[in-house]
Amino acid sequence: MTNTLYLDRNENLYGPAPKCFEVLKSISLDELSVYSRDYKRGVKSALSEHLAAEHGIPEDQILLSEGSEDMLKQAVHCYLGPGEKILCPDQSWWYYRAVAAEVGGETITYKLRESGNTFAYDVDEMIALYQRISPRVVLIASPNNPTGNSFRDPDLERLTEAFRESIVILDEAYFGFADSSPRRVSDLIGKYRNLLILRTFSKFYALAGARIGFAAAGASLSRLTKFASRYLGYNRVSELLALSALDSREYYDKVNQSIRTDRTNYYQFFDRQRGVCCYRSDANFVLVQLPRETVAPLKSLLDSERIAVKFFTEKEFENCVRITIGTAKQNERLQKILDTFFRERGT
Repeated sequence: MTNTLYLDRNENLYGPAPKCFEVLKSISLDELSVYSRDYKRGVKSALSEHLAAEHGIPEDQILLSEGSEDMLKQAVHCYLGPGEKILCPDQSWWYYRAVAAEVGGETITYKLRESGNTFAYDVDEMIALYQRISPRVVLIASPNNPTGNSFRDPDLERLTEAFRESIVILDEAYFGFADSSPRRVSDLIGKYRNLLILRTFSKFYALAGARIGFAAAGASLSRLTKFASRYLGYNRVSELLALSALDSREYYDKVNQSIRTDRTNYYQFFDRQRGVCCYRSDANFVLVQLPRETVAPLKSLLDSERIAVKFFTEKEFENCVRITIGTAKQNERLQKILDTFFRERGT
């Protein structure tokens, strides 16, 4: 029986760099049985030390976690109290609201605006809403899941300037998949002392199973740096995997180019279908709005073909499906099925 092809959770299906597999083959007794001793050198770990050097910020402002989900939870639990407000995107990851509810926080959402085949943040509206409700925490996702749109650097700087009285969490879980201008983490962190930038090795580096992420924390977030510290260190195997990934830039650049090429292929394919909108994305997925009458039969077909994509039930994404961009072979398989489906329906 053919295994299910999972294109529903935005994993990088090309897999991690070969150097990561070499790490697994060479794991010794120490990595499994002995706690880290990096603290003797005055750092949390070799990974936080490497990331600090790479991003040009002090090592104590790099925080490690089990994926960015873990650091998001830690930050919200650290700074948001019962009845306090958190401002987050409406058309975004459901978990943002869930983690705020865990501490009794009140979630206020701001809308992303749809224009043609893109979504965008309305910066003026966000600032006006912020001034009206004075939230304790502001959450921004760039690129946003599932819409795929990013914040432009000038807009981000304008927002962080306006939100100086709050804790600002910038979720960049899907960093790396777009040809956007490079953002200087050190510049942002140095300028905005209440800013926390979340990143993960799950998506771009294809290490979702290793569960390792990190954050760059502004200088005023010392409460979180203490809250997130681990006396006995971190997962030594995951750290070695992350370090090997960071040392494999050529491999990931090649994978990223393949993903961007196939992302464009999806645009071109869906743009040919009548009544279909494929939104432009800066991530490793595309959001597609379908004619209402095609949703149920398409889901039935893909179930029979053992292909899982994300069909939304939320009102704001009615008749939408999110497709993870897999390998070239996987994308070709799905597009052939979709092509037959749309041709038979005369769309």
